[in-house]
Amino acid sequence: MDDRLKMPYTDAVIHEILRRKRAGMGISRCVTRDTEFRGYLLPKGTIVYPLLDSVHNDPSYFSQPDAFYPQHFLDEQGQFKKNEAFMPFSCGKRVCPGETLAHQEFFLYFTSILQSFSLRPLVPPRDIDITPRFVNIMSVCRPYEFCFLPR
Repeated sequence: MDDRLKMPYTDAVIHEILRRKRAGMGISRCVTRDTEFRGYLLPKGTIVYPLLDSVHNDPSYFSQPDAFYPQHFLDEQGQFKKNEAFMPFSCGKRVCPGETLAHQEFFLYFTSILQSFSLRPLVPPRDIDITPRFVNIMSVCRPYEFCFLPR
């Protein structure tokens, strides 16, 4: 884990994978007092569902929201930078309590694979469709095959 700070691009790629994964909806919340939001009155007791995808695809936070672009998480010097709109584990008081552990596990898993294997797709990379496929309210990755070649 000490190497994570020395690997900003790898960290940015992992964050971009999570951003593009399409978070869908967060856990429902209940408005605790009458609230005006974007011109609408939400009376106290109204149940709301945060649409995390709307934040992950907001061009005011992500310059190329429809593209896989790890630079969303890199500053001008190529160092990792946080983005306040990044919330694949929800937000506020109800954020996933395992978020920190999940980030560590993603980093260890991803880097372990890349250290041990070369990944080769079975078709030209330009022919791989990475647009999400929607199933009900969630999106899932499209299946494709590739080879893990030992290094």
